[in-house]
Amino acid sequence: MPVRRHERGAADELEADIIILGGGTGGCAAALAAARMGREVIVTEPTDWLGGQMTSQAVPPDEHPWIEEFGCSRSWRRFRTGVRACFRDHFPLNAEALVDERIQLGGALVTRVPCPPEIAFKVVEQLLLPEKIAGRVLPLIHTVPVAAEMDGDRVLAVTVEDVRTGHRTVLTGTYFLDATECGDVLPLTGTEYVTGTESQADTGEPHAPAVADPLDMQAVTHCFALDHLPGEDHTIDQPEDYPFWREFRPPFWPDRLLSFSAPDPPDPERVRRMSLFGDVGTFPLFRYRRLIEREQFIPGTIESDITLVNWPQNDYFLGPVYEVPADEVARHLRGAAQQSLSLLYWLQTEAPRRDGGQGYPGLRLRTDLMNTEHGLAKAVYIRESRRIRAQRTVVEQDINPEVRQLEWAASFLDTVGIGAYRIDLHPSTGGRTYLDVPSMPFEIPLGSLIPQRVENLLPAAKNIGTTHITNGCYRLHPVEWNIGEAAGSLAAHCLDTRSQPHQISGDPLRVGTFQAVLEEHGVELHWPRLRPL
Repeated sequence: MPVRRHERGAADELEADIIILGGGTGGCAAALAAARMGREVIVTEPTDWLGGQMTSQAVPPDEHPWIEEFGCSRSWRRFRTGVRACFRDHFPLNAEALVDERIQLGGALVTRVPCPPEIAFKVVEQLLLPEKIAGRVLPLIHTVPVAAEMDGDRVLAVTVEDVRTGHRTVLTGTYFLDATECGDVLPLTGTEYVTGTESQADTGEPHAPAVADPLDMQAVTHCFALDHLPGEDHTIDQPEDYPFWREFRPPFWPDRLLSFSAPDPPDPERVRRMSLFGDVGTFPLFRYRRLIEREQFIPGTIESDITLVNWPQNDYFLGPVYEVPADEVARHLRGAAQQSLSLLYWLQTEAPRRDGGQGYPGLRLRTDLMNTEHGLAKAVYIRESRRIRAQRTVVEQDINPEVRQLEWAASFLDTVGIGAYRIDLHPSTGGRTYLDVPSMPFEIPLGSLIPQRVENLLPAAKNIGTTHITNGCYRLHPVEWNIGEAAGSLAAHCLDTRSQPHQISGDPLRVGTFQAVLEEHGVELHWPRLRPL
């Protein structure tokens, strides 16, 4: 049955079984999961591109080394297959690339399936299309949550607003999923949550600071795409804040931020030497998140390799972009954009070249790939969200082998999925440098998706019960997708069984029944014994 529309005073009202606030990576996975179980879903999105990290924020997926064989859900594998199929079906790949079923697109260093963000968006749209045509999924783009109506510990409705027109719509349903990038529904509903860093006394984590700081959060990044046309001049106008960024040197940085030197995790005391195109002994920035490698196409198809700039030099850590007044949020978002544009201008005009010259004026900002006037991604990349106070919070002791003194992570009886990545924390708004420590391939406990009090609200993105430390590995694309898939499946399963999330999480038999549902739909729940990352 299609989503139902009612009149509600001055505002429209839309009703569905499940309301998903946020159309990012987790939100899309949640919508797919709930719809495949026959449930009607409304999913909101602040931009015009569903997909979040990999579309509107333009960040290619970071993945673990076993991803081609195992270690992700069936639906995430469909996304990856869809990206490769898009290139194979619509681009003139060369003969070698065309027959390589596991082609490493772009030759990137962090993923085997990087792509321009519009391709990721198209693949997400294709995955959702059957459910949209069936009337089970209704996306509302350019829409953000602004208010919530509560009845004790239950959410009755969430009001959303069109950011272009200001028109408001009241969304009602049985379950509400917060898949926003910053956990924006948590404060609207009064759901208990944590932000920033917890203290060692709070969590017992050896890498947590001695004193908690709710405003000490990981850097955000306003990403952009570049290609390089030697002999041409594509230099942008000097950004307004360039004089500041040109001279800015963080206290924990070995040189000015706009340079080819940076701290080198996992030992931030060591200096990482970088270059644009991979001089001997340096880290090759252009290849790092390369989206397009022209050698994979028939000669003459592509003018230049294309890279995605999500580099140390455009991590913005001068202040948080939530939990502060609106004018401060706007100032920091502007600062992140100015920092990225200043990095581009520095690369074009002052970056040292191997021939002794300065600047690469042939670097071209690929505004067209971002579908924005300013040329940057539609939205800033958010690494860290508000996090629910959950029934079970994952801590460093669960996943760091150096702390556990074991070769495997904690195994959870209520696992609803898996992930793998090092604990990777970028510089923070509290002035701390990188933290990069090992973790074992890990599980996602159901308890981390269950708020301590609110009954019908579930996290479906990076806002589950992790800490500032463990968010560093639970925030990656396949993990967020798995979280969303588990949350959407859980809401649908609760409707099917006329139960509530708290009832399921507290009953081992019900947990087992739900896990069987997940496995039926291709969600992997456990890892083989693997070495630390």
